[in-house]
Amino acid sequence: MPATRTVTSDPARNADRVLLAATRHSAGHAAAILVCSLVSAAAALAEPAVLGHTLDLLLAGDARAPRWAALCAALITADLLLDAAVAQLTGVANARTTAWLRTRSLDRLLRAAPHHAARFAPGDLATRLTANATEAGTVPATAAAAVASVLPPLGALVALFLIDWRTAAAFLAGVPLLWLLLRAFAAHSSDSVARYQAAQARIADRLVEALTGAGTVAAAGTAARERRRVLAPLPELAEEGRRMWRVYGSAVARSGVLLPTLVCLVLAVGGLRLAAGAIGVGDLLAVSRYAALAAGVGAVAGLLGALVRGRGAARRTAEPLTLPPLAHGDGGLPPDGPGTLELRGVTVVRDGAPVLRDVDVVLPGGARVAVVGRSGAGKSVFAAVAGRLTDPDEGRVLLDGVPLDAVDERTLRREVGYAFARPALFGATVAQALAFGAYAPAGPAVRAAARAAGADGFVRRLPGGYDTPLARAPLSGGELQRLGLARAFAHAGRLLILDDATSSLDTVTEREVERALARDVRPGTRLVVAHRLSSASRADLVVWLEGGRVRAVGPHPVLWEDPAYRAVFAAAPPPDAPAPDGGAARGPASGGSAR
Repeated sequence: MPATRTVTSDPARNADRVLLAATRHSAGHAAAILVCSLVSAAAALAEPAVLGHTLDLLLAGDARAPRWAALCAALITADLLLDAAVAQLTGVANARTTAWLRTRSLDRLLRAAPHHAARFAPGDLATRLTANATEAGTVPATAAAAVASVLPPLGALVALFLIDWRTAAAFLAGVPLLWLLLRAFAAHSSDSVARYQAAQARIADRLVEALTGAGTVAAAGTAARERRRVLAPLPELAEEGRRMWRVYGSAVARSGVLLPTLVCLVLAVGGLRLAAGAIGVGDLLAVSRYAALAAGVGAVAGLLGALVRGRGAARRTAEPLTLPPLAHGDGGLPPDGPGTLELRGVTVVRDGAPVLRDVDVVLPGGARVAVVGRSGAGKSVFAAVAGRLTDPDEGRVLLDGVPLDAVDERTLRREVGYAFARPALFGATVAQALAFGAYAPAGPAVRAAARAAGADGFVRRLPGGYDTPLARAPLSGGELQRLGLARAFAHAGRLLILDDATSSLDTVTEREVERALARDVRPGTRLVVAHRLSSASRADLVVWLEGGRVRAVGPHPVLWEDPAYRAVFAAAPPPDAPAPDGGAARGPASGGSAR
């Protein structure tokens, strides 16, 4: 089955789609923000007219003045309460949207094939899921506030027309300049935000690399060099940050000159109309308030800047969502199947180059199969395809006659287990780390798996035994591998794949683990990515890969007759040495490596 390829699309359009979906997720809160903001804007628009009329009534000594004064107080109180409600709703909406973006991105990352997820470096990914997701999460609430923020300036402009059209015309004279100002602000901000976020991600990624290799850095005495490397993008980050502030400061400065000038112009026109007797004192008060509200269109620049930053952040947050998920079927596997594995015409392409080519092989159920080859031959990709950590670009993989892509995920992960060269442990304690998987085996089964992997002894010596927190369990490379093996043994299904999972074990321990695997772990097919000659010599069958193709499949003693096969192992005996008898390899060859 051809693999699902990474979705490619216009980043801006994809970000807009994600933001639209995020807005739908927080639609209730965004709608409440919009409604409260609109009602608040309506109250703000009513205030100048009510204040002006109240002033006229007070000056005239009208008995209705107290009632209108009470109405003014009610409008001001409502405005304050609505602003508080908007602030509360905005905080909740931002949190909900941010959580949704992070959850969706993380879910897609975990559902994608590992080689697709590896496109994103750890530091860059951390930035996308933290700072960028937080900023993108503000967009729905900000958009609702931005829509509502247009009402006061427009309503104020209409009110100016109703009071005296000349006052509105005075304000409209500066609107073209204000439009050009906002447009330039949005264009320049978008470019700066994108550059700033990219530099921020590079620093985070380099920092994660340095922390991961802290031991190597300390041993090499290159801490100062690493510090310079990590902080190398800092000048660019600072420059883009300053550029954003310059753009923002320029917009604020220009609007700070333009908008007060417009307000003064409106007031001047209003004063002239008052002197001419065309409007009253209350009308002039209303004109002054409406001119200030109309000038509030400058506040749109702040909201526009937040939307620009949020959209830029959404572009980065949305990229993991373009990863194709590894889709699963809803079928099962034959009960009590032996674990027969078939690869039919399997081809896998990475970065435009095939790493496996036309692989056709049938591995009998219950067999111990070693996969050998020089570095770059495609062994780990073979193991990944065999257990469906990834799909082939061409061909099919079947387990007990059933295509792996037709099997439901839970069944597949119960029946196919993995152990890796550098296992990652998850859980609060050692026991939880060993039980981690598609299902949680009982305590006795976990301890039995640890004994089979040769881990029980050192685990019991830990301060809390199996209940020792992982953070307080210092582990060597070999101990970490044995815990990884124990976890795999505890979840062993009909197919167990060991991808260089014993490379850090000494030869004696490796042999003990192999005996326990044959004796104490659920029977099934064992697929072992082998670098040591000893591992290949003890296998029932060997798959020999060369340049991504299957060079040969057969028992190790038969393949050993081929000098090219012997050359795969760096510490192999000379070509005229007798072939091993299938037991443990003798002499230095037992520790040989195919690296």
